[in-house]
Amino acid sequence: MDLLRSLPLGLYLEQPQTWLHKIDPRVKFAWLMSFLTSYVLANNFWRVLLVVLLILATLIARIPRRVWQQQMGWLLMLSFFVLAIGAISPDGMGVDYQPRLPANEQILTQAVNPKNIIQEPASNNKYSYVLFHKGPVKVTRYSLDLAVRLSTIIFTVIYSTNLYLLTTAPEEITSGIESLMQPLRRFKWPVTEIALTLTLSLRFIPLVLEEVQNLFRSVMTRAINWKKLGLKGGFKVWMTVAERLLENLLLRADQMANAMMVRGFTSPNEHRVQWHDLRFKGRDWLAIATLILFWGIRLAIGTQV
Repeated sequence: MDLLRSLPLGLYLEQPQTWLHKIDPRVKFAWLMSFLTSYVLANNFWRVLLVVLLILATLIARIPRRVWQQQMGWLLMLSFFVLAIGAISPDGMGVDYQPRLPANEQILTQAVNPKNIIQEPASNNKYSYVLFHKGPVKVTRYSLDLAVRLSTIIFTVIYSTNLYLLTTAPEEITSGIESLMQPLRRFKWPVTEIALTLTLSLRFIPLVLEEVQNLFRSVMTRAINWKKLGLKGGFKVWMTVAERLLENLLLRADQMANAMMVRGFTSPNEHRVQWHDLRFKGRDWLAIATLILFWGIRLAIGTQV
């Protein structure tokens, strides 16, 4: 089992360099925040459109299929199961819907003056709160709406963040966020140290996956008879593995901290780290213009009524 290949969460794709790699990290961060916030108070059409846009961006960028195929497949499968389970689950309204008109025609026994009868135009549009009901399976309008909301949010939040990390180097992320946080220097915030901590956190993700992978391989190579151990014995084994994992991660963190102290990072705002020379280019201005158009369409057709 190779987690670094089969589960590339938070890993940066160095090669090949796509057009997403070449966009300024600040612009990509603005796009990421737009994806994460535009579904708030949005209708279901816009939420589904965000999922479609993320898939199209991945395909148009020509990111290798081996990188996104498995992860996107798992996310789409998870979103589909959430959609199915949410749609057939009780909507929590606690309302027994009754049609406005009786099921059978009733004959009025009282005499009615035909002149006082107001003729209403016949309507072929029949409203039904229950969309599907067969046996124990019942899908209502509200339960389907909640299911679409939840499934699309899961996909959008996870995949948009992963796509940003996949096409942006940790140093570029740090440089972009540090540039956006420059006004906080007036309030004596340690902007450089915050950005450096973020970089170390992003660099720590592959180390965590590597430690988990090594521990799993060590357990598999020992050919443990899980049936003989039973539930209690298996639980003890996995608790030992978790304890060892925590110990290894703390050791890695201590080694990283010692390396930083040796290089002089001991006090805030005394060590300026020049990550990248950020400059907007033509493709960045095009991405900004597209982002403005994105929000214009969101406000025009994506607001929930």
